[in-house]
Amino acid sequence: MSNLSGKTALVTGASRGIGRASALALARQGAQVLVHYGRAAGEAESVVAEIRKAGGRAEALSADLAKPDAPHKLAKDVRAIVGERLDILVANAGISKAAKIEDTTIEDFDNLFAVNVRAPFFLVQQLLPILGQGGSVIFVSSVVAHAVVGPLYAYAATKGAVDTLVKYFAASLGERGIRVNAVAPGVVDTDMSSFTKTEAGRNTAMSLQALKRIAGPDDIADVIAFLASDEARWITGDIVRVDGGSKL
Repeated sequence: MSNLSGKTALVTGASRGIGRASALALARQGAQVLVHYGRAAGEAESVVAEIRKAGGRAEALSADLAKPDAPHKLAKDVRAIVGERLDILVANAGISKAAKIEDTTIEDFDNLFAVNVRAPFFLVQQLLPILGQGGSVIFVSSVVAHAVVGPLYAYAATKGAVDTLVKYFAASLGERGIRVNAVAPGVVDTDMSSFTKTEAGRNTAMSLQALKRIAGPDDIADVIAFLASDEARWITGDIVRVDGGSKL
């Protein structure tokens, strides 16, 4: 498939996990991919190298999305590479922290909202001048936005906020031909998911799911690539659950 040929895409948090898999999936379909990373420069360059080796186009961009001005800086860097047209934004970068209500600190709460909500909000704002007709914005939500899964109170609140942004952004940007959706993964085997590292965690995860295996990043990335494509041209304002039937 190469139905994204001639398209440009930015994937945040693309040095590993779902972001990495999404960057590779978009590149396989022909898109030029900007691989954003926070600190893992070596891993981001590895993603770029893999895309280029397969004949694709990619560049790595750095920004610490916990900082208030990071979306503005990242948008400026994106425009320096792609000019006046960005077709796809995958707002994947995020952080998580499990903590009981009484153990959640103000710093932890603020950091979660800074990276998971504030950064993608203002990144969309700053990229609007180059997002146009046929553009696709894809957020990464989570099963925890609609189901209780462990002590993830503050993190779950950020994903609930993301789901709300999807609806408001989709309603606002539809007249410009820009679609806005999200994928909501369940438990995925990534570096950020300690849940998958023990047998007990894996068993618990599978007890929540209709499909009895642990998802990999590619399971989520393929749906992200679909939402970015013209095959999804009549889908907007939606939260697509990609969770193996979790908490049915």
